[in-house]
Amino acid sequence: MTGPAGDGKAGEPPVSRAVMDTVVEPGVEVADSVVEQPPAMRPIAGGRHEARERAVHLLYESEIKGLPVEQVLASQVLAAEPYTDALVRGVAERREELDALIGELARGWTLQRMPKLDVVVMRVGCYELAHRSDVPRGVVLAEAVDLAGRYGTDDSAKFVNGVLSAAADRLRPE
Repeated sequence: MTGPAGDGKAGEPPVSRAVMDTVVEPGVEVADSVVEQPPAMRPIAGGRHEARERAVHLLYESEIKGLPVEQVLASQVLAAEPYTDALVRGVAERREELDALIGELARGWTLQRMPKLDVVVMRVGCYELAHRSDVPRGVVLAEAVDLAGRYGTDDSAKFVNGVLSAAADRLRPE
C-alpha cells in the first residue's frame, strides 16, 4: 500500500481509509494491498421462453387497450428482443387465420367467450406451430400450457392444452 490512504499501485484504484478501517484491525500496518476487480458477470440474456412470455404480454396489452401492435411495440422503454418482435408481428399479421383455427378447434366456445389471455396464448402457440418450424412441437405446447397456467384462470392450462394439441395434430402431425 503506498501512502497512508492506500493510494494503490500504478494502474490500480486506491483503497480508501474508510475501507481499510473496516477490514483491518486497529494498529495493524498494511505493507501491501491488492484491489481485485470482481469477476465479470455475464449479462442474463433471455431465451425464447422469456421472449415468448414478453410477446404474450405485449399482445395482451394490444388486445386490452385496443391498440395496434406497432404502437404497443413503439411505446416500450426497451426494444423487444428479435424473437419477441417476430412473434408479436407474426401473430398480428395472421390474426384472422389464427382466430379461425382456434374458433374451429374450440368446440362450443367462441373467441368472445374465452378469456382474452387464453386467446392470446393460443394465438402465439398456433402461430409457432404453423409458421415456426424451428420450434419443436412439444416445446410450443409445453410453453403455452405453462403461460396459461401462470397467467390464466384455473382451467386455462387444460383448455389451452386441448385446443393447441388439436392444432398441433392438424398443423404438424407427428
